[in-house]
Amino acid sequence: MCSFSFWFSHTVADVMLWRRKNLTLGILVVTLAAWVMFEKSGYTLLSFVSSVLLLLLTILFLWAKSAAILNRQQLISCLFCIYTRPAPPLPDVYLSEEVVNDIAALIRDHTNKFLSTSKDIALGKDTRMFFKIAACLWLISVAGGLTDFLTLGYTSLFIVLTVPALYEKYEDSIDRFILIGCMKLRQLYVKFNVQYIGRIQSWVLQKKKLS
Repeated sequence: MCSFSFWFSHTVADVMLWRRKNLTLGILVVTLAAWVMFEKSGYTLLSFVSSVLLLLLTILFLWAKSAAILNRQQLISCLFCIYTRPAPPLPDVYLSEEVVNDIAALIRDHTNKFLSTSKDIALGKDTRMFFKIAACLWLISVAGGLTDFLTLGYTSLFIVLTVPALYEKYEDSIDRFILIGCMKLRQLYVKFNVQYIGRIQSWVLQKKKLS
């Protein structure tokens, strides 16, 4: 499981950081084409997948049948003919037991971690994680209300495949701007705390003293 998890995380990191430029660019182009097709043609994902699979199976079936019929006719007409029309070149694709066990173990570990975290949040044991997840769900809800699922998915994928690479390339400049922004936010917080929160606290203390 460790080898599969390491390989998977390493591959994802390479794709996100554009270390495999052809694969990353291919993912962006394919997802962009799918988004345009779904948005403009009115296709749904289920109908598109069904149509593609139907077309592919029909082509392979007719190819195999026509090759068999032509080879049989050629064998009857010319017993010494060596050339035969090949069947569809389909590879022997299978999943080994080791790969299946690694994937199952990885899914099980992440599922158990998700269930454990959800239980802690539901029981009020992890307040920080509750606010993080609540904020994420709220942002997803707001974004979902502004756009559809396909556009949101493609935009999220585009951000995931571009922002980390840009950050790695311009890390020093981005960190400097973030540091300046944090300092300004801290100054605004201190100013707001002194002007408003401090006055409210002093007003509350005066009220308590008078009472």
